[in-house]
Amino acid sequence: MAAENHSTVIEFILGGLTNRPEFQMPLFLLFLGIYMVTMVGNLGMITLICLNKQLHTPMYYFLSNLSLVDFCYSSVTTPKMLVNFVSQKNAISYVGCMCQLYFFLVFVIAECYMLTVMAYDRYVAICHPLLYNIIMSHALCSFLVALVFTMGFIGSTIETGLMLKLSYCESLISHYFCDILPLMKLSCFSTYDVEMTVFFLAGFNIILTSLMVLVSYAFILSSILRISSTEGRSKAFSTCSSHLAAVGLFYGSTAFMYLKPSTASSLAQENVASVFYTTVIPMLNPLIYSLRNKEVKTALQRTLRRKLY
Repeated sequence: MAAENHSTVIEFILGGLTNRPEFQMPLFLLFLGIYMVTMVGNLGMITLICLNKQLHTPMYYFLSNLSLVDFCYSSVTTPKMLVNFVSQKNAISYVGCMCQLYFFLVFVIAECYMLTVMAYDRYVAICHPLLYNIIMSHALCSFLVALVFTMGFIGSTIETGLMLKLSYCESLISHYFCDILPLMKLSCFSTYDVEMTVFFLAGFNIILTSLMVLVSYAFILSSILRISSTEGRSKAFSTCSSHLAAVGLFYGSTAFMYLKPSTASSLAQENVASVFYTTVIPMLNPLIYSLRNKEVKTALQRTLRRKLY
């Protein structure tokens, strides 16, 4: 593959989060803990939804798929980062780097569209409650999830294809995983055209989906304010606030990374933003949705009692 695009690099060296030896072990333990919580939280959410029939609704079907996406894209980057904390040479092959980039983009793009689908589901539930079961049929839910992953694979294929066409003359990636922007900085030639294409593709995915989420929640807010009972408004706000928190965290950090000029921030700022949406958000999502959701907490208590007794 390296010969095909005339790249002189057969492997890359990952710069990591820090080059200070005294920080390597504390960071390893920190991110190992985060990754374990991420695995337990997301796999636990998927298992809980599968085991409880009362959670077999469109809302929780989409939530289980969000947990799957979070688990997958955290697993694309975090294990390699953990290995690099305790190894002498933080190398990754050219093929391995491009594979990591490809699957990372698949799941990050899928996350954008999954959050959008979840916003649409809440819009139908609150704005058209009497038609909810008719509109959000099993066929439509399956189609929407298939569309989410299709958009992820299409977007990732285009963007990774652009990176495969570049020639790389340097091997040190100033990052802890193979991402688009750090890779472009290693190219032998100008990457302006590729950078503009990636910028517009990222802009399309982020701006389109975030606008759809905002429009959905504008209608939702309008409907909530028309609910006469205080209890009804409180329940609707509680259901939607969890999703809004997850949306705000994810879109804020991804927009900072991809919708800005490449020279607009320092390496440290980019690393913090990347860590936030690649490791912290996948850990927080199941906590956000479970701690603020009475149905999930009730299902968890029922499942634990059933297993213990």
